[in-house]
Amino acid sequence: MATARTFGPEREAEPAKEARVLGSELVDTYTVYIIQVTDGSHEWTVKHRYSDFHDLHEKLVAERKIDKNLLPPKKIIGKNSRSLVEKREKDLEVYLQKLLAAFPGVTPRVLAHFLHFHFYEINGITAALAEELFEKGEQLLGAGEVFAIGPLQLYAVTEQLQQGKPTCASGDAKTDLGHILDFTCRLKYLKVSGTEGPFGTSNIQEQLLPFDLSIFKSLHQVEISHCDAKHIRGLVASKPTLATLSVRFSATSMKEVLVPEASEFDEWEPEGTALEGPVTAVIPTWQALTTLDLSHNSISEIDESVKLIPKIEFLDLSHNGLLVVDNLQHLYNLVHLDLSYNKLSSLEGLHTKLGNIKTLNLAGNLLESLSGLHKLYSLVNLDLRDNRIEQMEEVRSIGSLPCLEHVSLLNNPLSIIPDYRTKVLAQFGERASEVCLDDTVTTEKELDTVEVLKAIQKAKEVKSKLSNPEKRGGEDSRLSAAPCIRPSSSPPTVAPASASLPQPILSNQGNRVCILLLVEPHSPAWASWLGWGWGRGTSTSFQGQTQGGLCLLQAGPRGGTRGRGAWPDASCCLLGEDSRLL
Repeated sequence: MATARTFGPEREAEPAKEARVLGSELVDTYTVYIIQVTDGSHEWTVKHRYSDFHDLHEKLVAERKIDKNLLPPKKIIGKNSRSLVEKREKDLEVYLQKLLAAFPGVTPRVLAHFLHFHFYEINGITAALAEELFEKGEQLLGAGEVFAIGPLQLYAVTEQLQQGKPTCASGDAKTDLGHILDFTCRLKYLKVSGTEGPFGTSNIQEQLLPFDLSIFKSLHQVEISHCDAKHIRGLVASKPTLATLSVRFSATSMKEVLVPEASEFDEWEPEGTALEGPVTAVIPTWQALTTLDLSHNSISEIDESVKLIPKIEFLDLSHNGLLVVDNLQHLYNLVHLDLSYNKLSSLEGLHTKLGNIKTLNLAGNLLESLSGLHKLYSLVNLDLRDNRIEQMEEVRSIGSLPCLEHVSLLNNPLSIIPDYRTKVLAQFGERASEVCLDDTVTTEKELDTVEVLKAIQKAKEVKSKLSNPEKRGGEDSRLSAAPCIRPSSSPPTVAPASASLPQPILSNQGNRVCILLLVEPHSPAWASWLGWGWGRGTSTSFQGQTQGGLCLLQAGPRGGTRGRGAWPDASCCLLGEDSRLL
C-alpha cells in the first residue's frame, strides 16, 4: 500500500520518476504494452499500443526536437511474434527512461498525458485542475452548483503549495495554480469523495491521503465521504460561513471532525462559556452550522464536542455504534435527530436532553421499552421500526404525546399481533384519527374498530373497580349513582347522567355490561339512555330493557329526523364476565 509523502514544509527531495514495461497482451490483432510508472511510493499502470508510442514520438520531435531515431523502428512483418514483442518491450522501456531523464524538471505536456500524470502525479494533477478551472471556473461559480473533487486532487494542491515553487512552472498560463486558488476562495458548495481501495490503476489509497481545506474561504456546504478525518486539515477555517456539513465513512469520533485541535490541549472550553477550573484553550464555536450529518461512521459516543455546535437544528448520527444518548442537552435548537441503526437499548431520561425535538428516528436499535419518550411533548414524527418492542403497553408511553402525528413500528415483535394497527391506534385515544401509523393513513373502518376497543377497555376498568370493595368506596359520586337494572317487564328508571362519561349499567342477571357506541349527547336532556353512549357520529336516543340477562335495544335518530350528519347504524356490544364480546 502506498503511503503519502510528508505533509508539511519539511520533505525529502522529489524522487526521480521511472517507467518500466512489465509485459504485453494481445488485443484483437494488435499488441498492447503494459507500462508501470513510479513516482516515489506511488505506482500506476498505463497501457499503450506501438502506434501510441509513434504518435508521442512524432509530437516530441516536432515540439522538443528530440532525436527522431530514439524510438525503436516500426515492423510490418511478424509484428506480433513473441520474439519481436519481447525485444520491443525492452526497447520501449529504454525509450521511456531516456525521455524522463531528458526532462527532469517539467515533463512535456504530451509525455505527461501519455504516462497519465494528470491522473496520478502531483504536478500533472494540479495542471489539469487549473486548466479546467481556467476554462469553466466562472461558469461553475455563477451556477452555484456543488463542485466535486477527489482527495488525491486536494492532496496534490496541498503538496504544490507546500513546495514553494512558481505557480506556473510549465510556462502555460492556463495551468497556473492561481486559477485554483481564485476559484477555491469563492466556492460555496464543495463535495470531496474518496474511493474504497486503490485509486484507478495505482496503488494509491486515496482515502488515507492528507489534505488541507483552508484554501476554501467562503464555504456554505461541505460533503466529505471515504476520507480519513484525522488527515483532514483546515476545515475549521470555514467556521464563520459553513451552514451544512456532512462527513460520512470517514470518522471514528465527533472530535475528529468538530475539534481536531483538541488533541493538542489537556482542557478546552467553547468560546463564550464561563470558565471553571484550569483551561488550556478556548475554542471558537461553529457559529453558522445548523445541519450536521455524521452518519455511516464508527462513532461510539456523543462526546463533549457538541458544545461547539450550539445552533444545530438537524443532526444525523445514524449507522454508527452509539450505546447511549449523551450531551445533547447542549443543543437547544435541535429539532431533528436521527439515531437510527445504532446500539441503543435504553431511552431513560431522554426528555432531559431533547427538550424541543420534533422528529426523532430510532429505527434499527435494540429498544424493548419506550418509557423514556413519554415527556417529549413537542414530538411530531417518531420512527421506531426494526427494534425489539413486544408489549402493546409500551405504546402507551407515546400515546399521550399531544403533537405526535407520524409513528412507525414496523418490524417489531408487536407488529405481528392480530389487529396490530387498531390496537396501536387505540393507545392514542381521541387523537387516533390524527395519527398516521407506518406511513399509512388511518381508515374510517379502523377508527370504528378503535372506538370498540376503547369501549371494551373502559368497561374492563370500571368492572375491575366495581368488583373491588376497597376501590368502590373511593369512587366519585357519579359512579355511586349508577343504577342497577332489575329483571322486570317495564323499563327501569335511569338516574340522570352527569356531563362526564356516562356510567355502566349492570344487570343482576349475569353481570353483563351493554356498551352503546355513540357520541355523548350535546344536551343533558339526551343523557338518560340505557347503557354507555360514546363513539363517533351524531347523537342518538336509545330505549332498552333487559331480558334474561340480555340488553334489548331500540335506536332512533335525534329529534326524529335524519338530516346532514345523520346518525350511523347503532351498534351494541355485550360483554360477559370475562369481558369477551357476546
